[in-house]
Amino acid sequence: MRSQSAGGALLAGSGDQSVTAVDRTIPGPAGEIPVRVYLPPGEGGSRPLVVFYHGGGWVICGLDSHDPVCRDLAAGTGAVVLSVDYRLAPEHKFPAAVDDSWAALQWAHDHAADLGADATRMAVAGDSAGGNLAAVMALMARDQDIPLRFQLLVYPATDFSQRRPSIVENGEGYLLTAASMQWFEGHYAPDPTDWRASPMLAGEHQGVAPALVMTCEYDPLRDEGMDYAATLEKAGVAVSARVYAGMIHGAFSMITAVPSAQALMDDACAALRDALA
Repeated sequence: MRSQSAGGALLAGSGDQSVTAVDRTIPGPAGEIPVRVYLPPGEGGSRPLVVFYHGGGWVICGLDSHDPVCRDLAAGTGAVVLSVDYRLAPEHKFPAAVDDSWAALQWAHDHAADLGADATRMAVAGDSAGGNLAAVMALMARDQDIPLRFQLLVYPATDFSQRRPSIVENGEGYLLTAASMQWFEGHYAPDPTDWRASPMLAGEHQGVAPALVMTCEYDPLRDEGMDYAATLEKAGVAVSARVYAGMIHGAFSMITAVPSAQALMDDACAALRDALA
């Protein structure tokens, strides 16, 4: 796990400290996978379960970098959140992250009761590279009969095979740059035509879990997210797509520094609560 920078920690804050976090490992295809289980406060029955995949270009970040986000998601939804520390590139190139993510989702489904959660009320979620993995997991879950209620895709990368206008429009000056995207992709080294890297290219999208796709006005990935939402809608999937005006890539983790970014967390929690009720 490559931890976030001190600057990233200042932007992210500490998250909701009423949430209990427990580290453990689960079996994976190449050894144990570290995960962190977030338990919201309160008692009563089994809870919904959200499997969360962190962003960081498949190269950086991990459990600690997204700890505040996962705490806030658990507190805001009342769900158990399982954060997955999948293998990172360049040591572990594509599809290692996909393989670990899938192993974690299968484990979460099979062991939901052990976590105090309900396997019939599950969702996947992720931001950026994690949004990419969450979208891929939703497709794999459909094909492997793991029932998902929802997919929360926060400025997801969805198509390595094409470049869209927002990459040119927002490729400089807004934190995530076109050059850094190429750097991350070069380390991850996906096959751009493989739908496990580019979920936009999946043969069909019918029957995947309903989705909220969140994008930001000044994000190079904005158009990929919006196009993916349109693809899901065309396939008959219930989907909501939102562009957050004035926001940049990373806003989901910037609530302390950018108070207006709280809208992304509020909307994410509201959508998950509704879907997992």
